[in-house]
Order: sequence, then C-alpha cells, then structure tokens
Amino acid sequence: MAARPPCSYTGGRDLDSFVDFLIEKTGRRGAPPVKDTAVVELTEKNFDKIVMDTTKDVLVEFYAPWCGHCKNLAPTYEKVGKIFQHDKDVVIAKIDADKYRDLGSKYGVQGFPTLKFFPRNNKAGVDYSKGRTESDFVDFINTECGTQRDVSGKLNERAGRIPALDTIAWGYTDPKADKADLRAKAEEQVAKSSSKFAKFYLKAMEQIDKNGPGFIDTELARLEKISVGSTPEKQDEFAIRRNILKQFQ
Repeated sequence: MAARPPCSYTGGRDLDSFVDFLIEKTGRRGAPPVKDTAVVELTEKNFDKIVMDTTKDVLVEFYAPWCGHCKNLAPTYEKVGKIFQHDKDVVIAKIDADKYRDLGSKYGVQGFPTLKFFPRNNKAGVDYSKGRTESDFVDFINTECGTQRDVSGKLNERAGRIPALDTIAWGYTDPKADKADLRAKAEEQVAKSSSKFAKFYLKAMEQIDKNGPGFIDTELARLEKISVGSTPEKQDEFAIRRNILKQFQ
C-alpha cells in the first residue's frame, strides 16, 4: 500500500481543531478525551440553553485559541470555575469566539479575551470590566450573585448568617441576659426569614439552655471533625453551622 504524501496543517491550535483534522484525514473517530475542567465549554448549539437560562448567573469568556492573553488567563479562569463549581446557580463558561464568530459579533466582541456577565435578570449581558485575578473574579461574583466564597472555594465567615439574629446571639450567653425575651425575638426573626439556616440559631439556643455555654466549643470541634471527607454540600452546611455558632461565643 502506497504511503500517503505529507500535507501541511493550517488549522487552529486548539484540541478540537486537531481532532477534526485527524478524523478528516484518517477517517477514524476515537473516543473523545475527557476534559477535567470546571469551566463550561460553549458552542453555537448549547449557548442559548446555558447562557439564556433565567435561573442561572453566567460569566462568559469569549476567547481565541491563538490569543496569548487568553492563554495567560486560562489557569486563573479555571480556578474560578472550580471555586464556584458547587454553586448550582452560577456558571463559569467560555466560548471560542474565533470559531463561532457570529456569536462573538452578536455580543460586540472586538478583542480577546472579552468577558461578559449574563445575570439571570439581564440576558442582554453586561461587560465585565473588573480585574482579572482570582480575588477580583471572586469578589465580583459574590457581589453580583449573592455567593459567599473565598479564593480557596470555601464559604467565607459571613455565609449563612442573618444580621438580626447575630445581634440576638451575641448577648445570649451573657449570664444577665433575659433569655426568654431573646428567644421570643429570635423566633420572630426566624418566622420572617426566607433562609433555611435561620432555624440553626434557635437550635443553638435550645442546646445552650440544655447543656450550658460550653456546648458551643464542643459542637464547633465536632463539626470541624466530621466535615473532613464529607461531600462538598455537607462541607458547606457544616461551615454555615459553624459560622452561626461562633456568634454565640
């Protein structure tokens, strides 16, 4: 069998372009490689389904595979994706706007990378003009989406707390406190709150009444211990419970 003559490769330098070229030349289609990424890869087929979802806040990077600035941003952007991967209403996404030029043109992309934010209440999209460090992205998303992450991906010390109940908790372990009055005020606040974590304040009060103020330190240590190795969802719940308990110290 005669060997095929060599040919020049003039396609893109991204993985999908290489794969398409090899399939075209060899006629063989192997299993696609699994990409370990927390950033959602958009195409013209899934763009509207993901970005226009009115239950999701979506940050989109319009990039080009050959763009040096895009390559420099890629590791940071991937870390941001991992930080928010367990916040189901937040999507960190990207699209090859050199390949899908119509979408880039539709959203006024004139250079790479261009970042646009599509909040659930404004699917026209707004330009992201903040800094491009991990902390810049995290601060922006926390502010715009109501998330409460730090750059490690863990919930910060404010997560799950309710200011009105914090004020009540601060005085609850004072020996001179009128606990019956504070409990009544707490119940009133819990009834008005839409947070599912508000009830943790009342549960803490019940345990303090039953076991004394020492319950707080004991329970904090227990939650710290059992959170190790638990699911991300449970780790978030335990972090919120610790945040609330600390308000009683």
